[in-house]
Amino acid sequence: MTTAASSDSNGQRVDKWLWRARFFKTRTLAAKICSGGRVRSGGATVAKAHHLVRVGDVLTFAQGRYIRVIKVLALGTRRGPATEARALYEDLKPPEASQAMPPSPGGRRPAGAGRPTKRERRRIDHLRSGTE
Repeated sequence: MTTAASSDSNGQRVDKWLWRARFFKTRTLAAKICSGGRVRSGGATVAKAHHLVRVGDVLTFAQGRYIRVIKVLALGTRRGPATEARALYEDLKPPEASQAMPPSPGGRRPAGAGRPTKRERRRIDHLRSGTE
């Protein structure tokens, strides 16, 4: 006989845990990250959202521009306030500005510059294509 309480004592789905620990805004987004193979549990890639997470597991995943390394301290029973969510994990590598992933290359414009003019757009296209 398997009940929800007994399955929670053995482990919890990684997507549910990430959502309850407030790393992702929706459970669907957490499941998408897990199914995409972008979460590691103990060094092994998690391929499915239903992978079980247990107390003591170390999860590694990208969140925005940061790589998060999290140790699971407890399994959540609900998605509560942030203070309750912080009790579920220990951050082994807190995000800092120096640890941020480099910005993606792209056509960045100074703030307040507005949209490029037609002439500027043609120059940008010319630079991207590499033709003379």
